[in-house]
Amino acid sequence: MSDFRQPGPPDWRRLDSVTETAQRTAHEDSRYEAVRSRDARFDGAFFFAVRTTGIYCRPSCPAVTPKRRNVRFFATAAAAQGSGFRACRRCRPDAVPGSADWNVRADVVGRAMRLIGDGVVDREGVAGLAVRLGYSARQVQRQLTAELGAGPVALARAQRAHTARVLLQTTGLPVTEIAFASGFASVRQFNDTIRAVYAATPSDVRAAAPAADRAASRTATPSAGVPLRLAHRGPYQAGPVFDLLQREAVAGVEEVSGPRGRRRYRRTLRLPYGTGIVAVEERTRAQGDGGGWLDARLHLTDLRDLTTSVQRLRRLFDLDADPYAVDERLGADPRLAPLVAARPGLRSPGTADPDELAVRALAGRAAAERLVQRYGKVLDAPCGTLTHLFPEPAVLAAAEPDGPVGALAAALADGTVRLDPGADRDDAERALLAVPGMDARTAAVVRTRALGDPDTAPPDPTVPDSWRPWRSYAVNHLRAAGDWEQDR
Repeated sequence: MSDFRQPGPPDWRRLDSVTETAQRTAHEDSRYEAVRSRDARFDGAFFFAVRTTGIYCRPSCPAVTPKRRNVRFFATAAAAQGSGFRACRRCRPDAVPGSADWNVRADVVGRAMRLIGDGVVDREGVAGLAVRLGYSARQVQRQLTAELGAGPVALARAQRAHTARVLLQTTGLPVTEIAFASGFASVRQFNDTIRAVYAATPSDVRAAAPAADRAASRTATPSAGVPLRLAHRGPYQAGPVFDLLQREAVAGVEEVSGPRGRRRYRRTLRLPYGTGIVAVEERTRAQGDGGGWLDARLHLTDLRDLTTSVQRLRRLFDLDADPYAVDERLGADPRLAPLVAARPGLRSPGTADPDELAVRALAGRAAAERLVQRYGKVLDAPCGTLTHLFPEPAVLAAAEPDGPVGALAAALADGTVRLDPGADRDDAERALLAVPGMDARTAAVVRTRALGDPDTAPPDPTVPDSWRPWRSYAVNHLRAAGDWEQDR
């Protein structure tokens, strides 16, 4: 009988495995502490599921805390759903703000998540997503599954389920219309998904709506608009965001009305399937430390654009940011500490239309208004002062081919400059700087606002690297403080 034994893995590999297991256990223990303390700061950052009930929740769920041995953790709701767990009816984990990681990260996973949020998988499939990212469909599937526990199809499916729940609970639309408006290919697929995610039929989901949502659904129609609560985590300084939007508003496309503290921002939207008009209310009343929401109403010519329009509003108002991480880092700087204390939760606004923002940043407000009146598409049904869509780059490139604006419009139209949610930020900035008439300061504005980069600063030596990775927020604090002094 031979004494030969198959050799085991090298000692270093066994040690690495032990180290990884210990790190993973410590990480999950810290997550469990967040669940045990119902810490709303982590809502959207991860989800937990309970093996004994088959339900997954947000960390701040008010239900009785499960035992540690019965808990599993997931990076996304889609991963929890893919493991057979259904959404908690009490904490509605699908309604949490998105993970701040997808705004910060510039790698393929972050870019993919931004594109999936914009509805690219629903419109173009996984193949279209892969082409936009510059990877094969297999590579995208592998990277997303390895890191998030779910591939692009499952992530898009979870997003469709959330859109369907919103429409079921806030509108009186027939279930069949909601199925296709949510992005499902068939009513059967819609019914199966709703049952799998919510353990209920679409009619049951509608009946389980909170009283306020049921009241709203009686009047919510495509003509009356879809009422929404756009959730955010942590404190939110609405005043500076609305101040900026008011200063920049382009007549015909945008308006800000009402007294300070109760302002309403309205604008037109060009969307994949049609057009839209959105109204967002300034919200200053006290909300819990864990977060709150902005009230909005969407008027869409095609309800299939609901998911896309919501994601674009979230980017415009920077609702998926993590103010705790931003404030902790910037608050440690002596120059910024008093500004952070004065305005906790200050955001770095983005845009609802990246191409439009780039043209406006280069042209200026007065020139942008002239472009709207000359070349903007007139709405089929103007609403008050909102009469136009901002002109598309191809239209501007053909109408005014000369000058910096024409050069930028041509680059946007032919894809030389890409500013969509999946664009590589460094590549986009290099392409912008190659456009005649584009300077570094304007390119930095476009990178911050159109591409949602949280760590961009104008070419100014007074902005130190110690403010990384939140230089965009640091600059906003300085600007807000300057505006406040001027207002005084």
